[in-house]
This record gives sequence, C-alpha cells and structure tokens, in this order.
Amino acid sequence: MKFFVDTADLAEIEDLAATGLLDGVTTNPSLIAKSGGDFFDVIRNICDIVPGPVSAEVTATDAETMLSEGRTLAAIAPNVAVKVPLTWDGLKACRALSQGGTKVNVTLCFSPSQALLAAKAGAAFISPFVGRLDDISQDGMGLIREIVTIYRAYPDTIGTEVLVASIRHPLHVVEAAKLGADVATVPPAVLRKLASHPLTDKGLDAFLADWQKTGQSILS
Repeated sequence: MKFFVDTADLAEIEDLAATGLLDGVTTNPSLIAKSGGDFFDVIRNICDIVPGPVSAEVTATDAETMLSEGRTLAAIAPNVAVKVPLTWDGLKACRALSQGGTKVNVTLCFSPSQALLAAKAGAAFISPFVGRLDDISQDGMGLIREIVTIYRAYPDTIGTEVLVASIRHPLHVVEAAKLGADVATVPPAVLRKLASHPLTDKGLDAFLADWQKTGQSILS
C-alpha cells in the first residue's frame, strides 16, 4: 500500500518525507486555506519536496471551468494530480484531462456506482471517504471492499487506483490494506500513530535502563 499524507503543511510534509514512507500528498481548498500560504506557492513547494503525485483541487463546479483550472494546476509541476469532485461535470473534466495526459483524482466518492463511473472516465485515483460514511452510521470499509471487488473484476480495462480518504485512525489504514486498496491518504497525526505501540515504548525503556546500568557508551 502507498501512503499519501493529507495536508498542506510544508513542515509536516518535509518531516514525513524524510522517513522515506511518503509516496504522495493530497490537498484540498480547506487544507490550503489552513496553511495560510499562496495557493500556487504551496502546491509548487510540496511538489519540490515529494516526487510522487500531489493532488491539487479545482474550485469550479462546471466542466468547462474545471477543465481550465485543471490545466492551470497541471502546469505547476509534472507530478500534480488534478482533483475534481465526483459530479457529472467532474466526470466530464476528468475525461478531458486524462485524455490530455493529466492524472486525475476524483474525490468525494460515496458509492460503488460512482467509483465505476470515475474509472470509466479515466481517473488515475478514486477517493472514497470512509470516515464521513462512518459518521452517518454507514460502512465506510464496506464501500472500499465493493470498489476493490469491482475494479479487480476488470484488470484489463480499469487502471484506477483506490485511494482511501477521510481516514480517522490507524485501524482504517490496516483494514484498507487488508482489503487491497492501493493508497491510504492520512492526516500526519494518524501516520505517526501507525508507528506507535505501548509495548514498543515499554520495551525500549527497559533496554535503556539496563544499558545505563553498564556505565558504557557506544560513542565513547
């Protein structure tokens, strides 16, 4: 599974990229606004840090303007993936952009039928929002299972990657990986939690305490 981070915070992205675990970045208008930076500068700087796909989202709602915005975003850097909403106009924009060689991330997916249409429109990524479904007492991971099953039934014609979004906790990541999703895009805090375990902390404390008793130093 690939790990993308869902943020526009450059300091967070630089720190996580240093681990070698980061395969890409997803942003949206809310995250860009939270960063406080100029939209184009933020996307350009992220693309300089991360060589993998960096999703930058259009703000228009009609296909023609989405297409114009998408082409402008794609010109920022070669690794920009244009993010469009899963609407009828969004699918039209996805088709045109993908046929022009731009990777497209179709976002705000909440049903397997939507995911099938996005794949048909040429989406490089489909972003189902598991956390938002869980919030309304629907089965977010059930949606991932259905999309993965559909896509796997057509390996010769569907190349769209399942990018699990709206992840709230590490279990979402683990369950998505078990189901065979291609990508998980996670907030920085959740990505760090994946490495945390109380028994790891307890074991390390015991090792260090025993080492201190020897009075030795590896660097001395």
